Parts: sequence; C-alpha cells; structure tokens
Amino acid sequence: MKKPRWAIEKEQAKRAAAAETVWLFGLHAVRDALENPVREKLRLIVTKNASDKLADAIAASGMTPEMADPRRFTAPLDPQSVHQGAALEVKPLDWGPLAERCLGDGERPPRVVLLDRVTDPHNVGAILRSAEVFGASAVIAPRHHSAPETGALAKTASGALERQPYLRIRNLSDAITELQGMGYLVLGLDGEAEATIEQAVEGRRDRPVALVLGAEGPGLRQKTRETCDQLVRIDFAGGFGSLNVSNAAAVALYAARA
Repeated sequence: MKKPRWAIEKEQAKRAAAAETVWLFGLHAVRDALENPVREKLRLIVTKNASDKLADAIAASGMTPEMADPRRFTAPLDPQSVHQGAALEVKPLDWGPLAERCLGDGERPPRVVLLDRVTDPHNVGAILRSAEVFGASAVIAPRHHSAPETGALAKTASGALERQPYLRIRNLSDAITELQGMGYLVLGLDGEAEATIEQAVEGRRDRPVALVLGAEGPGLRQKTRETCDQLVRIDFAGGFGSLNVSNAAAVALYAARA
C-alpha cells in the first residue's frame, strides 16, 4: 500500500531535523556551548590564539579541535561572521515540551515570552539575554516565520542560548491556549492598547504571565490578538517613538515581574 503524501512529508521533515546542525562562532558562544553538558558537539575549528583562550573549555569538553590558519579559516561560515578564530558545529538543543518547561521553579510564578513572526536573529538573541536576566521560564516561537538557532543568534545571545530555553513550536495560537489551560494570564503587546502592563497585572502578579510580542511594524497577527487574554502597552512618557522588539521584551519582563 502506497503511503499518503502527508506521511511521506512528515518522515522527510523528521529526517531533515535529525540531520540538522548549527555552526556557532565567536569566543563567548563557543565557550558556553563547550561547557554545556547537554549540547551535542560535533566539530571544533580554532586558531592557535582562540585555542589558548578556550583551553579550559576545550579540555572540559573532551573534544580534539582542528587547528586553522587565521588567514584561511576553514569553517563553513558567512564571510561577514566575526568568528574570533573559533567555530563549533553542534546539534540544536531540545528543551522538551512546552507544558514541562513552563511549569516554573515553584519559588515564584513563572514568566514566559512568546514571539509572533520575530525573524531577526539579533533581536531574538537579545531577547534571550533579557529573558535569562529576568528569570523567564522560556522564550517560545513558531517553527515557521521565526529565527532558528543560528550562529548569529547565539553570538548576540552571548551564551544565553545555552541556558535560556528557546522553544520552537508548531502553532503559536495553540501554545497560547495551552498556557491558558495551565493558568497563565496571556498579555499581547500593542502600542495602542488602553491598559498598561502594570495595570493588567495589578493584583495578579501571583499568577503565571505570558507576554506576546509581534514583529516590528505589523505587530501581532489578528489570530494571535484574538487568542490573548488582554492587549496591553508599555507605559511611555511622550506621544511619540517606539521600542525595538528586544528592548520592548526587556521592559515588559520588568514591568510584569512577580
């Protein structure tokens, strides 16, 4: 019996995901990945200078690096990449299911960030740094129309990619509904909303809170807006200007802190 097309495509996608690797670059990103015990590491290429700087991390990882001439760095990177003489091929991290990752630590109500079509890896990397600083349980984005795990993202995250859960799920609206079922208050950021974040969480800071941010320009999709519990804005001093999405994420996490 011939397999249906959807079954074949599903198998192909599964094989492609299993074969996927990422090249991380830059001293900070490579060091943190080398020191991450759950990161599957495949190939390390370094110059003599980078090898000396990463000596302890390389030794702890148990890897045998390939030495490269700084004038002819052999890793398959974009020529514009600021690699600092270090590149590491790895498998993407698997943070597990959303329900498990978003339970929180039991000490305080969890906070999570959801990204709706935020595709710039530098923005997502910066958001991961802010999420780590403010103790977010996860940053969540759809598999399509979002920034995948890349060297540029890891370098901007400055190590946070190894520690801050970054979950890429099938459908954002379904993820919001799942979080609502877990007791989350889901707030969508919209510059024209009437209520501020502080007003929305007043008297409810003991609840889990999810903050949903859209791409700069178009903002949240209509379906996403309709699925959120409430639309909120960041309180501002004047009637002009707007924040970059990564800056907005940091301010929103601070405003919604438990």
